Amino acid sequence: MHRPSTAEAELAAELAVVRPSLGPRYTAALPGARAAVLTRLWRALVHEPLPWIAHRGGSGGESLLRLRDGRRLHGPRADPYATAAYVTDVRLDGVAYEDPSRLMTDLSVPHGVGFAAELGHSVASLALSRAGQRPDPASSQDPGEWPVHDWEWEQRVVDGHPYHPSCRSRPGFSAAEQLAYGPEHRPSVRLGLLPVPSDECLVSGEWPRELRDGTRLFLPVHPWQAAHVLKLSCDQGIAAHPLMSLRTLALPGGPHVKTALSTRLTSSVRDISVGSVAASAALSAFAETLTPHTDGLLHMTRTLGAATAHSPDLAAVFRESPRVFGAPGEHVVPVAALAGTELAHSAAWLAQFARLALTVGLRLLELGVALEAHGQNLLVVLSASGAPLRLVYRDLADIRVSPARLSRHSIALPDELPERIRTDDVNALRRKLFGSLVAGALAGTAGSRPILRAALETAVRDLPRSPDLVALCEEPLPVKALTLMRLSAEASGDQWSRLPNPLTGDAS
Repeated sequence: MHRPSTAEAELAAELAVVRPSLGPRYTAALPGARAAVLTRLWRALVHEPLPWIAHRGGSGGESLLRLRDGRRLHGPRADPYATAAYVTDVRLDGVAYEDPSRLMTDLSVPHGVGFAAELGHSVASLALSRAGQRPDPASSQDPGEWPVHDWEWEQRVVDGHPYHPSCRSRPGFSAAEQLAYGPEHRPSVRLGLLPVPSDECLVSGEWPRELRDGTRLFLPVHPWQAAHVLKLSCDQGIAAHPLMSLRTLALPGGPHVKTALSTRLTSSVRDISVGSVAASAALSAFAETLTPHTDGLLHMTRTLGAATAHSPDLAAVFRESPRVFGAPGEHVVPVAALAGTELAHSAAWLAQFARLALTVGLRLLELGVALEAHGQNLLVVLSASGAPLRLVYRDLADIRVSPARLSRHSIALPDELPERIRTDDVNALRRKLFGSLVAGALAGTAGSRPILRAALETAVRDLPRSPDLVALCEEPLPVKALTLMRLSAEASGDQWSRLPNPLTGDAS
């Protein structure tokens, strides 16, 4: 009989106080949550360049990993693009592990103890996320009966990142706070409004008039941030609906607001840097100039205004809702919310969507702009019948731009754009796009390597044969090494792995 991990037991005890009716459903959801996180972890162990794994092999339907200390790990052969939870246990020197946190603890690798705790949080929070779901018929409904509001689509993403083992890790969030702020629990969140002297703020773009009062600005503050980081109370507030990133919320009938949230969710601490606020208006204006180069197939959400009290812990960004790019009868849907819908089960639809996404992504890459087009940043505009028409991209902070490529196409690069997003390294540009779009958005929607391969084969058939397309079709597919990054406390920035190319099967 499985003994609950510390994180599982602690969350169960909190739930017994704040929402006892969810207790039985939470307990019932734990085995599936363990398998979901273990599947993500096993994918990383099999495919990421972890320094303490000496050899990878296996035969038939099993993978064998030999550690540098001589121990052996056995588990199912890992499809690097699968999203279903198909790993229920992994054997370390013959001992079966169904709990990813215990497996990571007993591997005894550098920085593994902290990551094991994250995995425990991920399992517990994922079980709570699943336990709180009402029956959702949207996956089988006709498009005309799909959600009306943009936040309703966002809140259908229950399991978080499809490939990150820390897909639902929310350290520092109690059970009550997860229920109150987690988008999958469908709450309304009242943001605080903190008055700050205008001369103590850096403002980019146009700050909303209703959030100005003489010599003061009112900065929207997430209630978790107010309680745990700023240690203050905000009496005023505006009601909003949390989107899948948790820190970004939709204001009813209005724009989206990104708040500072200084805790680690999956890979990153979710604050808002002063530099990103300073560059936001210039970056938004630059992005708008790209739309004509895509024949109207891509829209970029505009940053309306951003402000910071010269602290990453106290800042906010307003940007327009992607919904403004949908005509009456059309649906604007985050790609991450498409998994499990009837559309994602249609081979013809997947091929159409892949062709649209690759046409846009490769065209911008040729021009010199690599989007981080994962399932959260990338949205698709669907017709009333569900056909993919156009794309919408949001959150420009992590794109990469090539000054040399832009110059070849006579596209001006504003001086205000931060140095960190500039690179002429072709590998860095391709990694950014291919890792997010193909190994992220498209793979997560397809749900397996065979389905992804079929969609890509159809999609690339008529695309211009550029060097970038050749690399996409013939070379191993780059993807962020998410577990390696969490186990490399001394290293900063992205680290990368190379997955078997779904079109060729090759990897290195």
